[in-house]
Amino acid sequence: MTATATQTTARSLQQIAPHVTSKVKDGDLVKAQMGLIVVGAALTIAGFFTGHGDLSYLVGYMGVLGICLCALFFTMLQHITRAGWSVSVRRLSENIAGTLPFMLLLFIPIIVSFSSDHGIYSHWTEKWNLTEGAEGYDPVIAGKSGYLNPTFFFIRVVIYFAIWIGLATFFRRNSIKQDETGDPALSMKMSRIAAPGLLLFSLSITFAAFDWIMSIDPHWFSTIFGITYFAGGFMSFLAFTILMCKWLNSKGYYKEAVNTEHYHDLGKLMFSFMVFWTYTNFSQYMLIWYANLPEETGWFAHRAIHGWGAVGAMLIIGHFFFPFIFLLSRNVKRHSVLLPVGAIAMLLVHCLDMQFLILPSGMHGHVAGHGGDGGAVAAVADGAAHDGFSEQLSAYFGTISWADYGCFIGLLMVMAGLTLLNVRRCNLIPLRDPRLSESINFENF
Repeated sequence: MTATATQTTARSLQQIAPHVTSKVKDGDLVKAQMGLIVVGAALTIAGFFTGHGDLSYLVGYMGVLGICLCALFFTMLQHITRAGWSVSVRRLSENIAGTLPFMLLLFIPIIVSFSSDHGIYSHWTEKWNLTEGAEGYDPVIAGKSGYLNPTFFFIRVVIYFAIWIGLATFFRRNSIKQDETGDPALSMKMSRIAAPGLLLFSLSITFAAFDWIMSIDPHWFSTIFGITYFAGGFMSFLAFTILMCKWLNSKGYYKEAVNTEHYHDLGKLMFSFMVFWTYTNFSQYMLIWYANLPEETGWFAHRAIHGWGAVGAMLIIGHFFFPFIFLLSRNVKRHSVLLPVGAIAMLLVHCLDMQFLILPSGMHGHVAGHGGDGGAVAAVADGAAHDGFSEQLSAYFGTISWADYGCFIGLLMVMAGLTLLNVRRCNLIPLRDPRLSESINFENF
């Protein structure tokens, strides 16, 4: 009977690596957790009521939400591929995804803005937009009213968060349950659920990006938009995970469980999705530039003026060329200081990317499709002719508010504090995952 039980349960961390710390000490990290939540909440509240208000909040919210959602994606990806190297990292991703119920609460300010007469999405909910013959009638918005209407908007919000919270709860609970039982069947169960889970995740994150970012300009459309949002979010999740692991390591945790080999792989993935973000954004721009249709080019026309041309250039450099050169080296990805520096840079440029996606449409009008006869080419050329990079950059700093960074940093701190809360409530790593030994002894070749 004993032999059978041994064969059907996974070895524990105590048997594999008894020197590895499995749990946060009682009372430890509480001050850091509370400090992050309190300071982050203060920054976020101040940002919401100053600067660009709900637009600044949306910049921060969508940036941080992408990190939480891609933590869920990472968790499911490891299960469906039955990866061994990432087992000791996976619990942290489960804990990050475990903050999604709080992200639902943090969505309330966006709902409040939605209900406002001058909110982010008010321009496509106005009745006069939909009444043919009325002053201000908009045939494009009227044609999309079956999708862009308040009732269906809130139904989709419920569906998205039900999928995300349901999946995050399922994987985290079963992973923690396996710590107690050591039942390998739980790994198989999670692997099977990961397949439909990834499908639901892909559809929901795509349509959420359409609803909460792209619809700020309801005239413009791009079928690849959801993928560009996901690519930036997953890159930022990896950057955040690297920083969290490094910080916990400095507090005496994860020292042997997450080592240089794991950081090397996390760095490779961060590098890969930085390149993938570039590929998807270039694909979007190239196709629109080639077709040169006014209804498509207007979105880029807004981003060639008022300082946003400089932001576009900074994204090309800061989101691709610089990190490509910096992170390409194996030595950087294995360096205890340089890799976190690269991760911090990726998080900051992710905030800049969210500003580029959200603020021009929200601040300078919502009417796309009026890039002129020359479309995007003429708009960019005109911007370059009248304003050099220094003038564009000066215009950007004259337009931007501290809150456009403050809300992102504040919500990131709140999410980090809530992640620490989850970290303190469970084991640091999956103690009895069947592939734990492979992760502890992982080595790159």
